[in-house]
Amino acid sequence: MSTVETIGDVRTAGEILAWSRTSVEPALRAAVDTLPGSLRRIAGYHFGWLDERGKPGDGDGGKALRPALVLLCAEAMGGGDAIPAAVAVELVHNFSLLHDDVMDGDTTRRHRATAWHVFGTGAAILTGDALLTLAMDVLADSGQPSLRVLSAAVQDLVEGQIADLSFEQRMDVTVPECVRMAEGKTGALLGASCALGALAAGAETERAGELRLFGDQLGLAFQFIDDLLGIWGDPSVTGKPVHNDLRSRKKSLPVVSALTSGTPAGRELAELYHAAELTEAGLVRAAELVELAGGRAWSRVQADDLLGEARSRLRAARPESRAATGLETLAQLATHRDH
Repeated sequence: MSTVETIGDVRTAGEILAWSRTSVEPALRAAVDTLPGSLRRIAGYHFGWLDERGKPGDGDGGKALRPALVLLCAEAMGGGDAIPAAVAVELVHNFSLLHDDVMDGDTTRRHRATAWHVFGTGAAILTGDALLTLAMDVLADSGQPSLRVLSAAVQDLVEGQIADLSFEQRMDVTVPECVRMAEGKTGALLGASCALGALAAGAETERAGELRLFGDQLGLAFQFIDDLLGIWGDPSVTGKPVHNDLRSRKKSLPVVSALTSGTPAGRELAELYHAAELTEAGLVRAAELVELAGGRAWSRVQADDLLGEARSRLRAARPESRAATGLETLAQLATHRDH
């Protein structure tokens, strides 16, 4: 399917994401339907298509940002059949979410119980594994270059996740370490999404490389905002409890910035993070300390700077104008969002 005729000249971020979901979901559902029954049921629940009893549901399936980047980057380079790549990156993303929820012990995602909380940790982990394998199968006909791009992104994602977990046991995490973790955990798959779209369109190496860098920068900016929402996000919008990242003592970007600030607030935050238990009052105070130590403002500035760098890379790729407008809109959404 060519994506060239799909997007109009100007659309809102919501319209672009709705178009992405509509374009990709039939193929995504068809792929998930090939899984064995028990895995299909858990995956269907995670995607919001089924309830916990296996009946049709109306849960939130997520933003579909990564598939939208695939489709728009293909259009930006002249068009091509990017649906398999869009499905593959969405499968990989959800593989990571299923595992992430288990590792973090999160009981809520997208306003309802996480898959592991409903079906058990082992079942959720195995369903994530199945989605990862399925992603490679879906992309197989796109050729070895595409498979290498996606598999490399998965390796970077997993390395980022391991670093994120190891940080929870350390109090000496540096800002550069935390940034490298975020580049792998989030940036790699967004960069790969853009690269896969360019490959689907047969783009020349230089332009495809610029789109890859656009996605890398955008992905890191996305993580900065994600970390802010992990502390200050509205639970009614994010679908997760307030102060969620502080409760699990995550060394997120704003937290590490605060802890390494050398300020009185940063030192008090370190003492709180060392405490045997963080009460609700302690969580409120921890959030205040991150802000007082400058972590919140620094993260916002970093996200804005990365957005500027991403836009420069996008211009360097010389994209077709309609797709460029859509990619600019998604970049703005990724860095100025509430969930």
